[in-house]
Amino acid sequence: MRRRRSLRSRLTLLVAAAVALAIAVCAGACWFIVRGALLNQVDRSLLEKPKGTSAGAQWMQDYCAGHLPALPPLPDLPGSPQRTFPDRPRPPRVLPVQVIDAQGGRCVVGGLAVTATPADRALAAAPVGTWALRDGAAEDGTPVRVLTTSAGSGLAVMESRSLAEFQSTLTTLAWVLAGVAALGVVGAAWAGLLVSRTALRPVGRLAEAVEHVARTEDLGTRIPVEGTDEIARLGASFNAMTAALAGSRERQRRLVADAGHELRTPLTSLRANIDLLLRSENIGRPLEAEPKRRLLAGLKAQFEEMSTLVGDLLQLSRGEGDHEPHVEFAFHEVVRTAVERAGLRGAEIIAELGPWYAEGNAALMERAVLNLLDNAAKFGPGRVEVRLRGGELTVRDHGPGIPADELPHVFERFWRSPAARGLPGSGLGLAIVAQAVAEAGGTVRLGNARDGGVVAALSLPGTARPRSPAPASPR
Repeated sequence: MRRRRSLRSRLTLLVAAAVALAIAVCAGACWFIVRGALLNQVDRSLLEKPKGTSAGAQWMQDYCAGHLPALPPLPDLPGSPQRTFPDRPRPPRVLPVQVIDAQGGRCVVGGLAVTATPADRALAAAPVGTWALRDGAAEDGTPVRVLTTSAGSGLAVMESRSLAEFQSTLTTLAWVLAGVAALGVVGAAWAGLLVSRTALRPVGRLAEAVEHVARTEDLGTRIPVEGTDEIARLGASFNAMTAALAGSRERQRRLVADAGHELRTPLTSLRANIDLLLRSENIGRPLEAEPKRRLLAGLKAQFEEMSTLVGDLLQLSRGEGDHEPHVEFAFHEVVRTAVERAGLRGAEIIAELGPWYAEGNAALMERAVLNLLDNAAKFGPGRVEVRLRGGELTVRDHGPGIPADELPHVFERFWRSPAARGLPGSGLGLAIVAQAVAEAGGTVRLGNARDGGVVAALSLPGTARPRSPAPASPR
């Protein structure tokens, strides 16, 4: 399998290729612009005929009369003959020209003969003044620019300019541009390497940090965040992720430590009671019926307490994304079911429930409401008042209330008020309430009532009428 290039090398190549392409396009455009300008200059020199060349035209007519008997009077023609004829008077200074007819005859005056094409001969039969420009070549291969003009009577005049200097200039320009392009590509590669190193330095730090965390599991690693660009956002996201993982690990450690502490007491009591039963049987002095019944009842209660504690721990150990899909349920029916279950446990409850439909886990919400009711019945002797109106459930007891300095801790895991540490419980009931309400998108709070007792207020988003025809059952 072919190994992929590193991001730095790919970025360097990308920058170098982009700059090289830009330089190549600019160099090509420059070459074509200069070529067009030089060619336009040659064409102008052919088309802009000087005045006062009647003598040159007359001389050419006299000279070419022997070569082309049907030669009519020729128009003014520029020229500068390169040779003279000893049997004729020296002509005025005219440029190199040649006269051709439609049958292929020609008369060359000054300079080398230019190869005539069928298009040139066709112009000999065209109306007077018709002309055309083209690239051509002299008979010795010299490149020339040719202007062919119809002179009438089946004749055409061909004027030419050598393109040797023109092509030499373009060749020199091409080499200069190629050298500049080569230097530009080298400079672009160096600049690309510099840019890639500078741009990817934060990515390198991030990669080193990730490798360090993977190698050492040190979630306290942080990346310095500078600026607000995408790399800075990536670094901030990594820091937030490691902070969340560190917090999750800390919560897990605390949960295990607190669970071990809470389980130690009932396990010790269970071991002591079971040891007592075994010892009484082993020594042949079994316990009497009533003490034995009370001991077994205590063992059963301790097992139930441990089962409840383990269930609470499993509930709290679930992740935030671990809950079941939310469905619509009748919250008032959930509360009514919880009130009935609390009543079976001996609680005196007065309930006033209005209709409310929310979305979430009905079974989990029922357990949360039951925990509020059990908490109120345990700490507030007398009746418990329950009211559901507009999505807010209030549970009030008539007990001594909670000291103001303890209110911020009531929803913490395993936290118990010093006054309640002698009562049954693990300190997880209200923590489960807070978790269930948070998963349903609601809020819960505890406070002291003005005339004594504690009021728990639980609010859930929803409506007084069901959105779907058949809301989910709380069971």
